Amino acid sequence: MTPPGAVPPLWRDRRFVLLFSARTVSVLGNAFARVALAFAVLELPGASPGRLSLVLACQALPQLLFILAGGVIADRMSRSRLMVLSDLVGAAAYAGLALMVLTGHAPLPALCLLAALAGTATALFAPAMTGVVPLIVPAARLQRANGLLQMGTNTSMLLGLALSGVTVAFVGAGWALAINAASFAASALLIRGLRVTARPRKASSGWADLRDGWREFASRQWLWVVVVQYGFVVAALNANVGVLGPLVAERHLGGARAWSLIVAAQALGTIAGAGLAARVRVARPVLVAVLATFPAAAPIALLALRAPVWSVAAAMFCAGVSSDVFSVLWTTTLHREIPEEVISRVSSYEWFGSLAFAPLGLLAAGPLASAAGTGPALAGCAALVLGATGMALLSPQVRGLRAPGGGGGGGDGSTVAAAAVVSPEAPGPGSPREARPAPEG
Repeated sequence: MTPPGAVPPLWRDRRFVLLFSARTVSVLGNAFARVALAFAVLELPGASPGRLSLVLACQALPQLLFILAGGVIADRMSRSRLMVLSDLVGAAAYAGLALMVLTGHAPLPALCLLAALAGTATALFAPAMTGVVPLIVPAARLQRANGLLQMGTNTSMLLGLALSGVTVAFVGAGWALAINAASFAASALLIRGLRVTARPRKASSGWADLRDGWREFASRQWLWVVVVQYGFVVAALNANVGVLGPLVAERHLGGARAWSLIVAAQALGTIAGAGLAARVRVARPVLVAVLATFPAAAPIALLALRAPVWSVAAAMFCAGVSSDVFSVLWTTTLHREIPEEVISRVSSYEWFGSLAFAPLGLLAAGPLASAAGTGPALAGCAALVLGATGMALLSPQVRGLRAPGGGGGGGDGSTVAAAAVVSPEAPGPGSPREARPAPEG
């Protein structure tokens, strides 16, 4: 029983529980789809690596092309309603893919169309998800809420990836895709219960809204500097996880089993990191978030040196912890610093910038490995992470932006010290502006 005057825990907040449950279910299904879609395409008659690349590209491209439109729409209507519509579109797309795979009748144009529809659903969902959290969670408890959401997402992803291979092996890729379709439908039903009030209709055009969002984004040095940093960091991480790391594992570390251990260590690290970040209080959250990017270079450098599997796995665990410290602190800062009425548009620019170079990382990794070798290519990726992060630290706003009341505040109790920038002050109520968390679709 909650004492009189005390703030009840987030788990007693009906709308937060609905949102947490929806994200957990949806991400679990998405983890199935990550494995199932690739195997589903490869199992079809006439399958080839080129056919698989085309289908996956059709899924990925709309996520980049329509993310800005998703931000505009989310700031003009009920964000929860847009999330429900996006989930229903995703459910229909994956149900169609599952049906084609199960029947064996899967023309390439139809596969590409449904994959593009699934990618569009993600592009519309992500900015709305970013903007809905501060509408249902009190400002003083945003960091705690973001940490719990991130921990649930990471746990679901780990569980889904672990179960997806077994599901594909025993019942087939088509049924695994059907499970993902069902997860989207379940998420839509849960989010429907949020009932976030619809936003008043604006007289301005969509282009004017985009310009307003850009002005809000570009006017904050700390925001665009970190987005540019992560454009390069994500490209390097994509090259490592998607191409270079598996190549090194195959040639020098013992193959897929070794790489699975390394990736699993990172996934476990993200779960631990989200739990830590939900409780940590820091005076300068953006500075700590940027500093937390440095460990991402360690496993890449160890792979370049062909270090033992256990050391790479340990470094990946630490990188997983630090990546979620970044994610929770960054998301909470956006929720506090960006006005609520433009948060989804600002978030869409953030997603667009962070992902802009991601395909280039994958495209360049193979040719670089062939021309210079995997070791030098990995060393270049590690240097890119370190260089981009070091450059971000040159920004005065990155170093100086302070959290309201001097610290992040977990909202539900305990805290931990964080380096030399932990605030010695007691957390105050503050009056933070409301804004965003991270996605998955």
